[in-house]
Amino acid sequence: MPHHSTKKRIFLSAPHMSGNEQKYVKQAFNTNWIAPLGPNVDAFEKELSAYVGASEGVALSSGTAAIHLALSLLGVGKGDIVFCSSLTFVASANPILYQGAEPVFIDSEPDTWNMSLQALEKAFKVAALNGKLPKAVIVVNLYGQSAKMDEILAICNGYNVPIIEDAAESLGSSYKGKASGTFGKFGIYSFNGNKIITTSGGGMLVSEDTEAINKARFLSTQARDEAIHYQHSQMGYNYRMSNILAGVGRGQLEVLEQRVMEKRDVFNFYYEELAELPGLNFMPELEGTYTNRWLTALTIEEKVTGVSANTLIEALAEENIEARPVWKPLHLQPLFQDAAYFSHEKDYSVSEALFNSGICLPSGTNMTKADQLRVISCIKSVLIINQPYVISG
Repeated sequence: MPHHSTKKRIFLSAPHMSGNEQKYVKQAFNTNWIAPLGPNVDAFEKELSAYVGASEGVALSSGTAAIHLALSLLGVGKGDIVFCSSLTFVASANPILYQGAEPVFIDSEPDTWNMSLQALEKAFKVAALNGKLPKAVIVVNLYGQSAKMDEILAICNGYNVPIIEDAAESLGSSYKGKASGTFGKFGIYSFNGNKIITTSGGGMLVSEDTEAINKARFLSTQARDEAIHYQHSQMGYNYRMSNILAGVGRGQLEVLEQRVMEKRDVFNFYYEELAELPGLNFMPELEGTYTNRWLTALTIEEKVTGVSANTLIEALAEENIEARPVWKPLHLQPLFQDAAYFSHEKDYSVSEALFNSGICLPSGTNMTKADQLRVISCIKSVLIINQPYVISG
């Protein structure tokens, strides 16, 4: 979208370096550990696993690679089905296709914007009737907010189906005092450029199952058998994180707690300034959970405000401010047009309603207060000018 403003660009969620990353990267250079693996990778795996309270972790080239390996380890293959949250980025579901399996999409619910218990129950009942249960359920923690993990675990355990917890956006969040990403059989994190901490590109797979993580480590390094020559008995992948990038991750991990606080401060300032405006509703924080507020997301009731989410996004773009709609649900994507979908209620799809009215505001931890005030004043000017005129009785 072209913008004509000469004002400084405000990004949605720009990388924010601590200054300490250089130390670990320099170590890699000084010791010539430029090869894919090395001390930074080992240390980053241990440090991140310790932080979230997982037994084991394996550092990978992306969160997508982590989901792919998790599906592979669970034996997902051609003709299998996998349940997956619909309101998420395509990376949550693409690996299902890599394995030749079929995604079945599950709607969101209003309390967390994450997987709907009603829709999940419905999908399981239909799958059981068809005599074909899913091989796995991929639950996404959207924008840092945990899904209703206790209830989701109860449903999945009832059918004996393992969970892959996609915590790509929720590192640093917790659910009932336990770290996001540690509830399923596997948890996955992303360190993409826009995430709460970044390695420029990268991901991590965690689990309590040490054997499974060792297998993931093997598969992610081209499944090379132990032999002096190159010997391969099964298909592998080139999915390991580099020692240099893991150095960046170590420096970032040191400031994760601080980044979560900063993200929450950004959210709180938006909330203080905008929550009073009629027709604006912020993404909720479920009781008993603590969200990293990776992105501040809210919905706009067009009937009340006279303004659509898209109009507001365009107005912000004119001011050189990057805002985005919430994820387009995967069941609406051309790629998945033939996939089954279970909505929250018979005639009501929560994820579609959120997509139609949702907006993500700039939430970078390196935004200044002045930057944030620019965003806020732009939103206020658009909403207040367009406010439908109501004659009070």
